Amino acid sequence: MSKAETFLFLLGGLLMVVGAGCFAFMWHREVASWIFLVGAVLFSVMQTRQTYSGTSLVIRRLKRIQLLSGILFILTGILMADTAVHFLLPLFKGEGGYISYITYIYNKWVIALLIAAVLEVYTTHRLSHELEKEKKL
Repeated sequence: MSKAETFLFLLGGLLMVVGAGCFAFMWHREVASWIFLVGAVLFSVMQTRQTYSGTSLVIRRLKRIQLLSGILFILTGILMADTAVHFLLPLFKGEGGYISYITYIYNKWVIALLIAAVLEVYTTHRLSHELEKEKKL
């Protein structure tokens, strides 16, 4: 990665941390959710640009899992923004609509973030281990 791409990658991660922290501590939730979403997009796009041209199936699988993690980070940002602004609420019309919205959408960003973070930590650890193993061969 170039220096600019590395900077954007780190900036995306920092924005995600700041956005999630501010949102969790209920400090300017509307702004914090959009900060997280911008950070998630930057982080995920820069991570996707890191390509692997080798032949290891394990590393290719881990890169696909990282792609899934990036998608979940972006979904987390969308759900976080919806929790603050409720822009998906009009999709739930009719009797029991608000209850369905609360059941299926509201505050579900926590679950998506947890899954994405666990996948990211796992793939980062395993990728570094597998790349070191590949260098030794």
